[in-house]
Amino acid sequence: MSTAPTPQPPAQQAPAQPPRKRRGPLLIALVVIVLIALVIAHLLRGTKPEHGPAAQVVTVATVTLGPMPETLNALGTITPIATITVLPQLSGYLTAVGYEEGQDVKKGQFLAQIDPRQYEIGKQQAEAQLAKDEAARDQAHADLARFTLLNERHSIAEQTFYNQRFVVQQAEAAVKADLANIAQFALDIEYCHITAPVAGRVGLRLVDPGNFVTASSQPGIVVITQMKPTTVQFAIPQNTLGDVLQRFNSGATLPVTVYNSNNTKQLATGKLFAINNQMATATGTVTLRASLPNDDEALFPNEFVNVILMVDTLQNAVLVPTPAVQTGAPGDYVYLVNADNTVSVHKVTLGPGDGRHTVIVSGLSAGQRVVTDGLDRLSDGAKIQPAAAHPAAAGAAPEGSGPAPGGKGQAGNAQAHHDKAASTAPGTPRAASPAS
Repeated sequence: MSTAPTPQPPAQQAPAQPPRKRRGPLLIALVVIVLIALVIAHLLRGTKPEHGPAAQVVTVATVTLGPMPETLNALGTITPIATITVLPQLSGYLTAVGYEEGQDVKKGQFLAQIDPRQYEIGKQQAEAQLAKDEAARDQAHADLARFTLLNERHSIAEQTFYNQRFVVQQAEAAVKADLANIAQFALDIEYCHITAPVAGRVGLRLVDPGNFVTASSQPGIVVITQMKPTTVQFAIPQNTLGDVLQRFNSGATLPVTVYNSNNTKQLATGKLFAINNQMATATGTVTLRASLPNDDEALFPNEFVNVILMVDTLQNAVLVPTPAVQTGAPGDYVYLVNADNTVSVHKVTLGPGDGRHTVIVSGLSAGQRVVTDGLDRLSDGAKIQPAAAHPAAAGAAPEGSGPAPGGKGQAGNAQAHHDKAASTAPGTPRAASPAS
């Protein structure tokens, strides 16, 4: 007999495990992130400089000793020694003009003629009156001689004798008056012939022949200007007058150089010969005057020019190129090159300059080195690599040469040299400041 199979208990299933497909990508991503981090860290360590910042390439100059002119720059005006307006000295019709406009004339040269006929007639009348009065004088003298004899004999009243003496004196006075009238008419005739009082150049014609002119009538006959020699007038500030006076009163010659208004061309040289006797209170300046030969007549009356007055010359002055001088929070300073090719900010006291070089009164000594180009990339303690000087920079004017046209060159004041000194090339002409 078959028996029904005994039911077996179901087999116990193993516990479910998370699928590996979910864990694998996470592990891979984690490994990739770690590797990327390691690579970045390695790269950062590899690019880190081992020896500090790179050295900056700059231009270096050596501090030298040399002469430096102490100069004053100013705006000036060419002022002729003589400018004369020729005026008629009597009245009459202008009959002739004997000059060409713009012509050079000599002293005494004929300029114009006024009709002299009325004065010639007046002279003839005065001469006739003289003849009449001379006859009366001679008659009075004859009567006086006769009255003298009669008076000695007591034949006439004594009063008659004295009266005749007075008649003689009156006759003598009348003759003198006639002679004076004749001289006046002769002078008037001379005034009709107008001549140049000085040598110079005439201007444009002010009156034409045929016009009636009167004594001292404006605008006159013509204007004559003496062209050579000439002078230049300019003003300097009162704080610079002391040095100028000291040199001028000692008998020293103070040279003056004149440049055109653009400060691009030298026109003339001369010397200071006069200082005004008072200060202009409105401007705090005093006017100076220098003589100029002007043989080539390059200087024109009333022309505006730039003037450089050399007051003195400093000998064995400490000189640096002007672009080396900087101005900032420390004041005036330079970048001093140290022995290990690093730079340090070094304060200095400035003296005069000529546009190319500046005098260092204190703070530097000859032989030290300063940075002249590339200063905008420097800081205190920065490393540098000196570059070879460019030929153009080496061609600067030698120490002791005269001031460059437009260079400030102010005695005791070089502040204007470095209003932005690093951007100003040595020797660049700059316009002169009024009374600076």
